[in-house]
Amino acid sequence: MYDNGFMNQSFAFGGEEGKGAFDEQIIYRSSLQNFLIDTGSEVILVDTGFKTGMSAPAKKLGAPLYMGERVADYMASFEALGYKPEQVTKILVTHKHNDHSDCIRCFPNAKVYISAEDADALKLEGDNIVRAQYGEAYKNFPNAQQVADGIWFVEAKGHTKGNSIIIAENDGLFYMFHGDVTYCDAALKANKLSIVYEDKQAARETLDRVRQFIKDNPTIYLSTHCPEGYENLEMKRVMKL
Repeated sequence: MYDNGFMNQSFAFGGEEGKGAFDEQIIYRSSLQNFLIDTGSEVILVDTGFKTGMSAPAKKLGAPLYMGERVADYMASFEALGYKPEQVTKILVTHKHNDHSDCIRCFPNAKVYISAEDADALKLEGDNIVRAQYGEAYKNFPNAQQVADGIWFVEAKGHTKGNSIIIAENDGLFYMFHGDVTYCDAALKANKLSIVYEDKQAARETLDRVRQFIKDNPTIYLSTHCPEGYENLEMKRVMKL
């Protein structure tokens, strides 16, 4: 939806040591994308972006985060893939922020999976809203729910109080749709939290679990806010730490 943006190191790395511990002149690439999983029998969205016409902040010298230049609105991007809204069966929401959740009401037949905390924060009601029922462990994550064959909705608190990640297994690889556990792949590799979180201790525990999962399993790390997200997917590039 957006590309050719930037974020500075203080924003991407400064969540624990503080922004002043890092260099605002070190810049990482930024973008905005969400993901679609077609299982052959279901069309599943991982997050939905901004509403049509929503304007992200303008480019500004010295800004900690510039999302990038608009490529297309979310619904236009969705339809360009050749799908219709009524085909979507499930939406898996990593967290409540509007660049991840604004268009969930655009899909009339979709069940919306979301943590109870973030569903309450968004005041979501209705038979199509499925508050996550974490009932089992998945790998090294203690709380998870299988939502389709090989697809797991995983509790990953911190960025928001109800933050989740989604992991999909296919052909021996693990595709991790992590929302905003990190804002760029460089932060994951450096083991740094961004400055955006609601629970710092939980965010640290989540990042530790994410990194351990990646060390133990061949994982394609799918970021929302940096172009490595779609590049990793296109190249099936396994993350190395």
